[in-house]
Amino acid sequence: MPEGNKPRILLLIPAYNEAERVPAVIKASLPYGPVLVVDDGSQDQTSAVAREAGAEVVRQEPNQGKGAAIIRGFEYGMEHEFDAVLTLDADGQHDPDEIPLFIQEFVNNGSDLIIGKRDFSKMPFPRNITNRIGTWSFSDAMQQYIPDNQSGYRLHSKRLLQEALTSSEHGFEFEVEIILRCVLKGYKLSWIPIKTIYNDKQNSKITPI
Repeated sequence: MPEGNKPRILLLIPAYNEAERVPAVIKASLPYGPVLVVDDGSQDQTSAVAREAGAEVVRQEPNQGKGAAIIRGFEYGMEHEFDAVLTLDADGQHDPDEIPLFIQEFVNNGSDLIIGKRDFSKMPFPRNITNRIGTWSFSDAMQQYIPDNQSGYRLHSKRLLQEALTSSEHGFEFEVEIILRCVLKGYKLSWIPIKTIYNDKQNSKITPI
């Protein structure tokens, strides 16, 4: 933790074909820190509108998957000497006004991975059941209770960034692997409750390659 308890946090938004929704997420996030959008080979104007909204943009070609986009963002965070990287989705499912909750948890407890825990009871029924089963199965495998292993709203410490850069997972499995690495390495994990938001349109366009 840097002196003065004022960590430099990079706000990372992986995005694929989110030109319509990502500007609002960026604008709502900017009051809390610099925003980086990693455009994962979008075929629309995601990069252009993200820059116009005030974000730094890194574009990777071709589309490589969410994990690869997050890794590229982690590399950027390391290159620019941030103390932590917070990830949130481009489609508006994560409320940027909850960013201070993650930062405060990081300052107070120094956790290496802070995950936003969703309220499964507020999800559509099929997703509710799927997430509950997934949580139970993963917790059983880890022999440790993991309240939410699929939430993408997370804050990652600098030492976790270094560990994550060795991952070979480029799809959605990357986020699960990060939890596994934390448990195996004895890194500190914590969870904070977040709002459970679902859009009328298709939830997430980023591809699970």
